[in-house]
Amino acid sequence: MDNPISKFESWWQEALADSPLQQKSAVCVSTIDEHGFPTGRFVDLKSVSEDGFVFCTYLDSAKGKHIARNAKASMTIWWDHLGYQIRVVGTAQAITANEADSFWQTRSRSAQLTTTAFEQSEALDSEDELAKRLQETAVKLAGQAVPRPDNWGGYCIKPVSIEFLTFRESRLHLRELFECRSNGWVKQLLQP
Repeated sequence: MDNPISKFESWWQEALADSPLQQKSAVCVSTIDEHGFPTGRFVDLKSVSEDGFVFCTYLDSAKGKHIARNAKASMTIWWDHLGYQIRVVGTAQAITANEADSFWQTRSRSAQLTTTAFEQSEALDSEDELAKRLQETAVKLAGQAVPRPDNWGGYCIKPVSIEFLTFRESRLHLRELFECRSNGWVKQLLQP
């Protein structure tokens, strides 16, 4: 398979099919902080297309602020039950408001309420404040749809390289690196 997006989609469907994982679409997204250090955290991968890899978040969260300063980002996935690792390097671009609205509608009501009640990455005075703020938001929005907050959206990582590793007990792992060039994707095998 010489198209890395098609290969990724195939692996993702295989990983989802019989996954023992609680968070089946969790991926580690890394951004560059204001001091030049990489910072990783797990997010839910929402979709994949020829445009890239989409995840959603608060736009004013730490990761959103990092991306605003430096759009270079990476994504790492390890599907242990299959022995697959994938590394994506690229640039993150905000998705449209319409796309964010569509992803917002796929979230559970509890996830929508939690997102509305809090300001991700901001300081918290006490753990007791969590339940109080969530309850206040639930009461305020009782019986109505939860609107998408203006500061909640998503990013699409447009890849410049994608590496696939197939783990082997022999340690002779198969590593396939795809790099995006002006004439399309170029594939190179790498030593384990």
